[in-house]
Amino acid sequence: MDVPIIDLAKQTIEEEIRALNRLKDSIDESFEKAVKLILETQGKVVVTGMGKSGLIGKKIAATLSSTGTPAFFLHPAEALHGDLGMVEKNDLVIAISNSGETPELMAIVPILKRWGNKIIAITNRKDSSLAKLSDVVLYLNVDKEACPLNLAPTSTSTATLVLGDALAVVLLKLRDFKSEDFAMFHPGGSLGKKLMRVSQIMRKDLPIVKEDTPLKEAVLVISEKGLGATLVVDNEGNLVGIITDGDLRRFINKGKSIDKSLTKEAMTLNPKTSSPDWLVLQALEVMEKYNITVLPVVEDKKPVGIIHIHDILKSGAV
Repeated sequence: MDVPIIDLAKQTIEEEIRALNRLKDSIDESFEKAVKLILETQGKVVVTGMGKSGLIGKKIAATLSSTGTPAFFLHPAEALHGDLGMVEKNDLVIAISNSGETPELMAIVPILKRWGNKIIAITNRKDSSLAKLSDVVLYLNVDKEACPLNLAPTSTSTATLVLGDALAVVLLKLRDFKSEDFAMFHPGGSLGKKLMRVSQIMRKDLPIVKEDTPLKEAVLVISEKGLGATLVVDNEGNLVGIITDGDLRRFINKGKSIDKSLTKEAMTLNPKTSSPDWLVLQALEVMEKYNITVLPVVEDKKPVGIIHIHDILKSGAV
């Protein structure tokens, strides 16, 4: 059988894009009401659905949880055999069903309704049993599956996924959810690591000398701390300079004596610095731009930390 593979693939994508445009056109005040219901919820968001709807529901619950809206997925069939006890009276339920007549779902939704839980339905039928039992109905508005048989959930599952993302993104903005919050929920993932702050990896046992310290003592501090540098402060503790291994080599190459000099004679004045609140990747950008391997971390002109290029590499941020 001669099948136009590439053409069929493009047709499938075009059909799903068309479904998403229909979904976009159907977004109305019901969506706004659903968002407000979720914001007002004192408990968690419980997402439930069978089959493909359930698989999409798991992703929606995961996205909500990672963006500031606590949520979990409840399998309708398992709910009928004890897992319904996971739902508390303050929880809100998002029930997903293309037809709005899924038997397992319709077995638990009336119970949840009696308990007083608010129900948001995601369905493709406004007149379905699920829709009639729900406080808010989010209508998918899909008229045709991308499946050529118009049977396999394709356009409807994509529309449901995108609708869930829309809910999560709007809630994220309304909750003023920031990048540091996202990093807190993703400590082990690459996304979270890219959002790490300098304060999380900086060293606090600092190599520090005063500017009038004999240079030979500064060399000992550099050797003891093992960072290849020492920070230089004035009498008020403000950072005024830095001495690195490279500074010492250049100092010696000029014919100067380490034994007869003070720290301020060999230091680099006004070194590049970082704030503790900087992203680690921001600090790395400065280090790469100026070809340096250590970066002082400063607050109110005073050194509070120091990061080495090796610390950044070990952090997993890059």
